[in-house]
Amino acid sequence: MSRPLPAALVDPAHTALITQELQGAVVGPAAGLPALAEVARAEALPNIAALLPAARSAGVTVVHCLVERRADGRGSNHNAALFALARRGVAVTPGSPGAALLPEFGPEPEDLVSTRRHGLGPMGGTDLDATLRNLGIRTLVVTGVSLNVAIPNLVMDAVNRAYDVVLPRDAVAGVPAEYGAAVIANSLALLTTVTTTAELIEVWSE
Repeated sequence: MSRPLPAALVDPAHTALITQELQGAVVGPAAGLPALAEVARAEALPNIAALLPAARSAGVTVVHCLVERRADGRGSNHNAALFALARRGVAVTPGSPGAALLPEFGPEPEDLVSTRRHGLGPMGGTDLDATLRNLGIRTLVVTGVSLNVAIPNLVMDAVNRAYDVVLPRDAVAGVPAEYGAAVIANSLALLTTVTTTAELIEVWSE
């Protein structure tokens, strides 16, 4: 259910490119979920690396959304199997490599970083929504991982808050890859404008 990408929808004046959990513990060499990292590195991460400079050059706001936890886990969720799995992986304590954005993605001086210690997505329990509204943002271009949990969570939170959402299908990843494609086709295509990295770069280069 892909629709043509109107240039006005992703006008840099009111658009933010969101990267989700492009950090060491999630998609780095020692990622806690190696299968997800492998799928992401195959297509999504190279495309995001190409998309970011195009967005910055066009004047699109870039926001990197990361997750971290205190070493003792206080104040963070413990009520789902995913959180227990994460605790067995690479540490995401503040300042650790696991909690840091992978250097190939920035952050550049003009980028913003939003960090959460609670929940399954970057908008609940953080100041992301307020930050975007203060910047006059109306459209979110969502990239990163994963199509299993965090990306659908972010898309639904954003749509519920009246943002338009654009999803470059080749700049997001989930496991297995076939499941990620099914989530886009059967759920996210009903909520977003599905596009590609190349189409976004073309629009932002005009």
